[in-house]
Amino acid sequence: MEKESWLFIDTGENTPAYNMAMDEALLNWHSQGLIPPVVRFYTWNPPGMSVGYFQKVHGRIDVEEVHRKGFKLVRRLTGGRAVLHDKELTYSVVVSEGHPKMPKGVTEAYRIISQGLLQGFRNLGIDADLAIPEEGKKIGKTNSAVCFDESSWYELVVNGRKSAGSAQCRQKGVILQHGSIPLEIDEETLFDCFIYPNERVKERAMKSFSGKAASVSEAAGRSISLEEIKEAFYKGFAEGLDVQLQKFELTQEQVEEVNQLAEKYETDEWNYSR
Repeated sequence: MEKESWLFIDTGENTPAYNMAMDEALLNWHSQGLIPPVVRFYTWNPPGMSVGYFQKVHGRIDVEEVHRKGFKLVRRLTGGRAVLHDKELTYSVVVSEGHPKMPKGVTEAYRIISQGLLQGFRNLGIDADLAIPEEGKKIGKTNSAVCFDESSWYELVVNGRKSAGSAQCRQKGVILQHGSIPLEIDEETLFDCFIYPNERVKERAMKSFSGKAASVSEAAGRSISLEEIKEAFYKGFAEGLDVQLQKFELTQEQVEEVNQLAEKYETDEWNYSR
């Protein structure tokens, strides 16, 4: 039996505003029936600090330090905590809520989409698992503003350490899930971007964070290039979702639509509204 065809697009290196606009555009086009489900890969230039749709910036994120380091802050459509997007591969998946492969529940949809991530890690020879809380333990209840400080349901962990962080939203009958697969994690730079009452509290937070997250290279025990990661996860999503991936190229009209959407993600009104 022939496998279902999904689109695949690698948009390469773009600004934080463009990256978030592209994910929103793909969601819109899929909701309008213009494109089938799509898997997307992308990277960030300049590096970005993305905050969750409902996340507070004031009093939590050190915006001046974010800018001083040459990063751009952008608010996502999806929920969750702040992520520093620097040396990483970012993925997104756009698919209808009513798709036969997609369960109605949010966590169960995470489980299905995360099969692509799980297979990608295994293609790199990494023995990864999906995060499932221990009995009686709640996930996602810490007060940290840092995404990689704790695993959520069905995120990827290697030896108990979070190795991919994801977030999801549902709009216009469509699921958008996107996430970060870090090649490296610079803990000091990451924690410089958050506000703490004093240095002692910051040091305690860093100490608590240490050992909770692992980059792909750490998990594999060797240096892994971006191209190797792309190949492994391209195959991983095709295998994990049991679909064929067909290359997708934007028309000039679609590029212009993304550029117009990106203007929203450049505004203080959008990014600093909370």
